[in-house]
Amino acid sequence: MKHLIDCAMKRTPSDLVITNARIFNVFTGEIEEGDIAIAEGRVVGIGKNYPACSVYDAGGRIAIPGLIDSHIHIESSMLSPEAWASLAVPRGTTGVVADPHEIVNVCGIAGAEYIKEAFSRLACHGINPLDVYLQLPSCVPATPFETSGAVIGGRETEHELARDLFFGLGEMMNFPAVLNGDEDVLRKIAAAHAFCKPVDGHAPGLSGEAFDAYRCAGVLTDHESLTAEECRKKAARGMYVQIRCGSSTNNIQDAPAAIDAFNFRRFVLCSDDKNAKDLSVRGHLDDALRRLVSAGLDARYVIAMATVNVADCYKLPDTGAIAPRYFADIALIDNLEGFHVSAVFKRGILVAENGRALFDTARRYLPEAVKSTVKMKPVKASDFEIVGHGGKFRVMEVQPFGLYTAETFVDAPNGVLSDMGGLCKLAVIERHHASGNIGLGLLKNYGLHGGAIGISVAHDSHNLVILGDDDNAMARVARLLEQAGGGMALVNGEGEDVFPLDIAGLMSSGEVKTVIRRTGEIADKARAMGVRECYEPFMTLVFLSLAVIPKLKLLDTGLFDLEKYSFVPLEEV
Repeated sequence: MKHLIDCAMKRTPSDLVITNARIFNVFTGEIEEGDIAIAEGRVVGIGKNYPACSVYDAGGRIAIPGLIDSHIHIESSMLSPEAWASLAVPRGTTGVVADPHEIVNVCGIAGAEYIKEAFSRLACHGINPLDVYLQLPSCVPATPFETSGAVIGGRETEHELARDLFFGLGEMMNFPAVLNGDEDVLRKIAAAHAFCKPVDGHAPGLSGEAFDAYRCAGVLTDHESLTAEECRKKAARGMYVQIRCGSSTNNIQDAPAAIDAFNFRRFVLCSDDKNAKDLSVRGHLDDALRRLVSAGLDARYVIAMATVNVADCYKLPDTGAIAPRYFADIALIDNLEGFHVSAVFKRGILVAENGRALFDTARRYLPEAVKSTVKMKPVKASDFEIVGHGGKFRVMEVQPFGLYTAETFVDAPNGVLSDMGGLCKLAVIERHHASGNIGLGLLKNYGLHGGAIGISVAHDSHNLVILGDDDNAMARVARLLEQAGGGMALVNGEGEDVFPLDIAGLMSSGEVKTVIRRTGEIADKARAMGVRECYEPFMTLVFLSLAVIPKLKLLDTGLFDLEKYSFVPLEEV
């Protein structure tokens, strides 16, 4: 404390002084010209003529606090934590609230331990360039109707939240169970409260007394608001509303109508799911800042939503501002429209400059616990045969550019689908315990023909999802995925291709450029098989087994109707 005071009083040289800066003040919305003095990783003063051991000339650029993502699944990038950091930190990100929901559903707690350890090994001059606040996933599995790689109940949640490993409880997707007073679900939330740890939410469309009840459980945040009015109402009930800018989904268009000068402190930014290409080309939270300002939102609100608001929401001490005693997590940007980041400091150490990470990300931490996670019984072409009893078959149809599915029916008077007529077979194969479970369904209007495609990423239990119009090709895709330890695979008349995802069947330990190139190549091959432009060939598939999104979804245990909240037969006789 005395050293910080001496540096602030200019009696002792500061470790670093960033000169010629325009400093954005998140408390007032004003910009102040001056120098930023830093000692022991903290800001000690803003002014002029500080004695310094080292000087960095900001060249008139704007200094803003390091950006903090309030909710993200790192696994959705398909990148290792090291590769992910190499993209995000140079974009101004210095902190993330990470929910390892995907990998924990595959590997259990060992998956979360892997994420934390991989990030913790990053270093730049003795400083970790990224703060990672790891949430304990609350829904493993997401529903009790499917097979996942792990099960974390109330008792396990109590045990794990007692550890320093976890910062809080991840998104509580099972809001119906909360509202119905499910004992085990409430036990998880109570455990978080007992350890004074935050609880993240997930409550699309929830309103009125049901939303009030959800808030009574002490849920802090929500990133699933469907309209601007829903955002405003949730903020009015004291919830922190997360404006999402992801690759598949976002509600940026709702922000200008939802946020005003009085309520903006109740809004925070998150990316939720962002793929490697978007991270590389468009950026991370800097992309969200640009898009929100372009949509008409005040830049002062936007910066606060990615910095001090997140810090206040999660009670992160001395974080989210450039002010005396606050940690010197700082990004230098060109202006408040483009948000081009030229330099990033973490605890006063330069960790990225001109789009390049200044820390080593080449070494990959890859423990045995996250490798070779595909364990399945051998499959054969006959496993994909669909034979009925002369009735009508249920058919799924995915909403264009969306994730919701509709239900239709097709006649099969002889009980056999000899003419697919624009239909594809969909299969979900259990891959955690070699149970032999295979759920079969039919998908309409996807466009794919002449073979099969498949992927081991399938929210949220991450079994294998295979789509095709040829039983032999579907069986071959399953075998390719098993041999690769998970990944993306394709078989057609021209040959076959597979891109391994060697980390839990979800992520690749490869370099960023390799991941972007290979995922793009195999997706292009699938597109050439006729997949319609309104669907992303592989990434749309990963949501077809997510039984918390209406209407029909296919699990390894069968066809599930969320509106009925029960299994339904493939054939109605």
